Amino acid sequence: MSPQTASVKSYLLGLQASITAAISDIDGGSFLVDAWQKEPGETLQGSGITQILEGGAVFERAGCGFSHVRGPKLPPSATHNRPELSGAPFEAMGVSLVFHPRNPYVPTVHMNVRMLVAKGRDGVEVCWFGGGMDLTPFYGFEEDAVHFHATCKEALQPFGEDKYPRFKTWCDEYFYLKHRSEQRGVGGVFFDDFSELGFEGSQAMMQSVGSSFLSAYLPIVERHKDRIYGERERAFQLYRRGRYVEFNLVWDRGTHFGLQSGGRTESILLSMPPLVSWSYQNEPEAGSPEADLYKNFLVRKDWV
Repeated sequence: MSPQTASVKSYLLGLQASITAAISDIDGGSFLVDAWQKEPGETLQGSGITQILEGGAVFERAGCGFSHVRGPKLPPSATHNRPELSGAPFEAMGVSLVFHPRNPYVPTVHMNVRMLVAKGRDGVEVCWFGGGMDLTPFYGFEEDAVHFHATCKEALQPFGEDKYPRFKTWCDEYFYLKHRSEQRGVGGVFFDDFSELGFEGSQAMMQSVGSSFLSAYLPIVERHKDRIYGERERAFQLYRRGRYVEFNLVWDRGTHFGLQSGGRTESILLSMPPLVSWSYQNEPEAGSPEADLYKNFLVRKDWV
């Protein structure tokens, strides 16, 4: 392992540990720690640590995984923008999390930061970074969306004035359910195939995004975790979780990369909610808080 790769791995393991410790503190529950390793002879080689908290007081399911894998052939999902690397051997590592709260007034959140190294046909290694975070509320609160986006913007500010607007737009375009003509949530930031700041600069930007996650999300959790809710709010939460499942299985490149490359299915699908529902032609009542979500929050908007 090169010193550069080792530094990224050290950061990612520390990030996973700090995030799961903070979530344990706010929830009161403990994460199951599942260290795994791909067996010799399998297509994909490597190891990882999956941490998951289920049935907690605040989080019904909170999964945070680290993985570091190598493979002989990049899957199609990773060469969408780099066709010249189709079939190249690769190394990838990252931290990915999805937290599904119990209270419908607390939004679901996703965050991922990663690095990928591939060796082209000319023998030259190509390295890039990706990541971001996005917020998926069931009931919309403007102060939550503004805070989340302001934190993302602050994390990217040192790396250029263009980064937040670029990555905010990228997030809006990426986390879009084309088959529903609907945004997944209020967005955040998203970037991929990023190397324009060189290795050190691109790594620093990735780390700034990852390290800002707790500041972006925990104040929102604290604001709503003890809010009173009833069967109506719970039913709407489970229905909206269905959209999350649809996006992850139909459109998400990270899910596709993991499955196409022969990754560990149990860890790849830790993003799934514990309970979910679908109903036919579910139309919220006009003027209701549920209708407000569609009208004012599941739309592309400049929050800061």
